[in-house]
Parts: sequence; C-alpha cells; structure tokens
Amino acid sequence: MPGKKRILSGMRPTGKLHLGHLVGALENWVNLQSEYENYHLIADYHALTTNLDSSNIYANSFDMLIDWLAAGIDPKSSPMFRQSQVKEHAELQLIFSMLVTTARLERNPTLKEQVRDLEMENISIGHLGYPVLQAADILLYKGEVVPVGEDQLPHIEITREIARKFNAQYSPSQPVFPEPEGKITRFARLPGLDGKRMSKSIGNTILLSDSPDVVQKKMRTAVTDPQKVRKGDPGRPEICLVYTYHQKFNPDETQAIEQDCRSGKLGCVDCKMKVMQKVCDYLSPFRDRRQYYESHSEEVKDILRDGEIRAKEIAHNTMTEVHEAMKLG
Repeated sequence: MPGKKRILSGMRPTGKLHLGHLVGALENWVNLQSEYENYHLIADYHALTTNLDSSNIYANSFDMLIDWLAAGIDPKSSPMFRQSQVKEHAELQLIFSMLVTTARLERNPTLKEQVRDLEMENISIGHLGYPVLQAADILLYKGEVVPVGEDQLPHIEITREIARKFNAQYSPSQPVFPEPEGKITRFARLPGLDGKRMSKSIGNTILLSDSPDVVQKKMRTAVTDPQKVRKGDPGRPEICLVYTYHQKFNPDETQAIEQDCRSGKLGCVDCKMKVMQKVCDYLSPFRDRRQYYESHSEEVKDILRDGEIRAKEIAHNTMTEVHEAMKLG
C-alpha cells in the first residue's frame, strides 16, 4: 500500500479479551486500517516477562486472534502473527540490547512502578529489557506510528532513542530505521466494574464474548456514587462508573441521564438497567462474528499462517539491511 505509513501494534496473549481491550485498542486498530498499513503482533515472548508458564500461550493466542477478527481486523490488509514464529525479533533485540544501558532502562517509569512491588533483584533481564524487545518489534517492520495508551509513551521514546543510535552508529548517510511516533487513543481507558483498572486477574471485567445474561449479571455489581444510596438522592455522575459506561455505549442519552441523576429522578438500579441493554446491543454483532470464527477454526489457522509468512518476508528484508549496515553480511 504505497503512500501509507506503517503501524505495528500488538498485545500479549492472555486469552479472551474484555471491554477495555475493545475501547482502548481494538476499535482504534479497526478504524486505522483505512489510513495506515497495519501489522498486528501476538506478543507471546512478552508474555514470559511476567509469567514463565507457557502451557496456555497457544490457546490464549488463538482466543485473542478470534477476538481481533470478530472486532473487525481484516486479515487481508492487516496481517496478524505470533512474535515467536518470526525469529528476527530475537536477533534484532540482541543487537539493540548493545545500544542501551541498564541505567536507561531502570529509569523507565513502568519498570519503576513494578519495582515497588517486586524488589529489583527479582526483576529478570527479560523484564528489564521489555522495551528493547518492543523496539525490535516495532522497528523490524519499520513502524512509523504506534497506537498506545499514555503509559506506553516512555517505551516509544526508548524505541526512538535506539533507532537514532543505530542509525548514527551504522548508517548515518542512509538511516535504516524510522523514529516512530506514538498515537494516543481518544478513549484510551474504560474502568473495571469496581472502578479500578480493568483486569481479568482481579475479576472486574466484561468479556467481549460474554452472553447478555452474563453482561447483565456483571453490570449489577458495578460501583456507583457512594453518596447516592437510594432513588431520590442527588447523584454525582462525574464520579460514577456507570455514567462512564453510558458515555461510551449510550452517548445519545448522557445529557438526560446526567440531569436525572443529579436531581435524584433516576435511581442507580434503573441507570444500570439502561446501560446493560446498551452494552449488550453494542456487543451483539461482535458475538455473532466470534461464533462464526469459533466454528471455523481451520480458517483462523490459515489466517495466522498467512500473516506469519508475510511478517517473515518483511523481517528478513529488514535484517538484510541491518547486516549490510553493520558489515555482518
């Protein structure tokens, strides 16, 4: 697709995806397909940085791929592939690891946050070097744009630094790598049902594959304004999780809902009932597409194989340039 900038984006394979993935990434990926040349990475090596158990990685990758397809990722225009099946990721990471210091990686804000929970001596080389592998993922495909949440911007800056250093060291007259830009999603985060960050590990999610009955059951547990105990009490929609869901899934009624909440006319139970139905309606076409791919698993495997063939071709060409620039040919 000449003239289009290239995007590399991906996720760690954790199995079936939730509403936060849809709102924070997948919808954006689908919309960007018409503007950019997209490549989508199943980051199975990255999954090992926080969990060494690889027994479910393939099954989780397959489930995630089905969710990507159901969300509208077009395999013809947007190849999808597993990181572990393109060996050049590991080779380029090794080369890039020579270009960045441990002190620079330790200043990464994401790692600093994790170190507070895990003492530094318990951080593996793979965990510390997560941004280096991420840089290899992006630059192997010469990604120019990376859709990210704000918390990932420091990682993109490390990628830019590595690209600059490689180009300056080995190919100053004809740079091998672009310096990618982070593209922030407009509606980057949807809170979990308890108001915290949405995460399957703490059980506060609505899965994209959940049935309407399950969605309704889960939405009944959603936290609301603690000062609005009963209908008639004035509410504060600006701090209410359920109102946040209305803003995403029921935008046409948000003004009326805000007014009725503040006046006490609308009770929390009725407010939840309204948004339950909107979420179910929103997910209905997704569930239909997902059921199709679940019943056509060979087609999904073919899509994965094709994506990996196309990714390998680009990766091979990039590494040929790298070897030539470094006089390793």
